[in-house]
Amino acid sequence: MNRRRVAITGLGLVSPYGGDLADFFSRLCAGESAVRYLLTDDVPRPLSMPFVSCPGFDPDAVLGKPLASMMDRFAQLGMAAAFAAWDDAGLARGNDGARRDTWGCAWGTALGGTLAYEKGYRELWQKGRERLSPLAVVLGMNNAANAHISIQLGLGGVSMSHTVACASSAVAIGEAFRRVRSGEATVMLTGGSDVPQAYGVARAWEALRVMAPGDADTSPYACRPFAADRRGLVLGEGGAALVLEDWEHACARGARIHGEIVGYGTSCDHSHLVKPEAAGQVRALRDTLADAGLDADDIDYINAHGTATAEGDPVEIAALKMVFGERAGQLPVSATKSMHGHLLGAAAAIEAIATVLALREQVLPPTAHLDTPDPACAGVDHLVVARRQTVRAALSNSFAFGGSNAVLAFRAVAP
Repeated sequence: MNRRRVAITGLGLVSPYGGDLADFFSRLCAGESAVRYLLTDDVPRPLSMPFVSCPGFDPDAVLGKPLASMMDRFAQLGMAAAFAAWDDAGLARGNDGARRDTWGCAWGTALGGTLAYEKGYRELWQKGRERLSPLAVVLGMNNAANAHISIQLGLGGVSMSHTVACASSAVAIGEAFRRVRSGEATVMLTGGSDVPQAYGVARAWEALRVMAPGDADTSPYACRPFAADRRGLVLGEGGAALVLEDWEHACARGARIHGEIVGYGTSCDHSHLVKPEAAGQVRALRDTLADAGLDADDIDYINAHGTATAEGDPVEIAALKMVFGERAGQLPVSATKSMHGHLLGAAAAIEAIATVLALREQVLPPTAHLDTPDPACAGVDHLVVARRQTVRAALSNSFAFGGSNAVLAFRAVAP
């Protein structure tokens, strides 16, 4: 099969740090946490927990009020990130009627429009209303983000959404990559977005007992992947997008190329809904290396899934040691969730951007707040401060509830 090279020509995000890529990466490398204390006046009981939000995001200003009013916040974040990536790629916005039958969108979301649905439930059961907005269904549907993206950008090819819990946007990116590599698509806009602060969603995650505690003073340090005193993950909202493009097409139009995506692997633990298994992660890691035509010795950095949960972190390190053997001790590993939080369906996309920027800048971001590593997570080179070094290729891990594993491989390109 003829495999085409796949260039990454556009990066865009709506993050807790804002939308500027250089500022986003600079803050990650500085170990700056975006986690804050969330205290609401919600009913029946206020929400109070560490959380990551995008308080500076104004959807009306970014998208225009008519378009923004047609979207739940998860789709607003996704559309804004998509616009930013599209602009970064130097592609013209707007559905101008041009034939883009081989240009498509693959989007990830774990939750979809939960804010829209929760608003509807409250109107029905708390306010006693008998009718909902006629937009309720289209606001809440999981494919709302990719539908709006395809419509606004005139993408006439495939438009698909992927819901695979925490691996949603990794799967979306991987499937988009495969379509461009095979020649089915010329350009794919891909990524993910989620907004998990709906009252019911937050309470559901709280009931799992995987959420880190914290107050106004301690919340910035609440997420501590691989640390001996880690106490759980921190949820957050956000959106992140990448433009993947046929290499020859990108070069022909003189596009700037941030990096190259070269491999994608998936697997299922097929053992438990919420307990990860190293063997399944090993399969995804090895399949990704084989898909990319890379050896373990070619990898110079791992952006870990690293959620700071008691069971998840040691299992991921065990999988890395199985795959990389003796070299694991010299393999730089970091979990940027320690700073930007766990964005669920957007997590893999924002981590993919962090990995691409690490390759482009030849600087590796750290795991923040890793003062005392857990002995159960030993055996790799944990980055506790940013490091400048030669990075040829890197992996980004995403391991989800349901035992779904997805790994992406990226390679640096000459400046």
